[in-house]
Amino acid sequence: MLSNRNIDFLKSKAKQVRKDVIEMSFRAKSAHTGGALSCVEILVSLYFEIMNVDPQNPYDKNRDRLVFSKAHDAKALYAVLAERGFFDKKLLDGYESNNGKLPGHSTRHCVPGVEVSAGSLGHGLSMAVGMAYAGKIDNKKHKVFCVISDGECDEGSTWEGILFAGHHKLENLVAIVDYNKLQGFGYTKDILNLEPFSQKWESFGWEKVELNGHNFNELIEAFKKLPIKKNKPTVIIAHTIKGLGGVPIYVNKVSSQYKPPTQEEAEEVIRRLSSK
Repeated sequence: MLSNRNIDFLKSKAKQVRKDVIEMSFRAKSAHTGGALSCVEILVSLYFEIMNVDPQNPYDKNRDRLVFSKAHDAKALYAVLAERGFFDKKLLDGYESNNGKLPGHSTRHCVPGVEVSAGSLGHGLSMAVGMAYAGKIDNKKHKVFCVISDGECDEGSTWEGILFAGHHKLENLVAIVDYNKLQGFGYTKDILNLEPFSQKWESFGWEKVELNGHNFNELIEAFKKLPIKKNKPTVIIAHTIKGLGGVPIYVNKVSSQYKPPTQEEAEEVIRRLSSK
């Protein structure tokens, strides 16, 4: 159990990240705000409490790796990396701009801390599996984390990676599913139902944990127990709410996938987050 002081610190980081996400969305008139908001606590937990990373030495060979497979939600990753000190926060102002360094889909080496180029859904987990497999062969101690969306679990390539990781007993691999239950054109259960979701992962040789993906205590308790079971990769199925902390039309709505906030909406959200 985290102390109240630690929880308050992490919550303050999450609020700042959400403000940055809203501001980036408004400035760039960009899509994919809802999914960026749903994974904030996951990323804050990893970068501020769990992962072995050093912003001053971002490519240390002994670092933990994070593959952000749901790369269309890259503004959440950028905001967390900037808040953690990997690069100057002023670069966030150039998100998705002609002269900026931050593309809409996270791209390797666009800024320090971005490990892979992703965005074509279904590829990220396989890249993470390859990193973890190489680390196991080389007897390395680092962990590989992969944040994936529930929508990309529709992809066959995702399940190929799941099968490979279970077969090769990659206990250094952790997949975190941002299970917000919405994807491009509707509810996940209506487009291609994933349930029984956790049992599918278990049948492929993974150890699973299900939790509230916005609860820092639950997230960090699970992360600190890694590996959950020897000789098994871990999947953390994080139940989240798409658009949480955004404008009302975002919360658990398909519109959060596409509609950028207006100036009035962005200002209202930032005022609300600043007053809490």
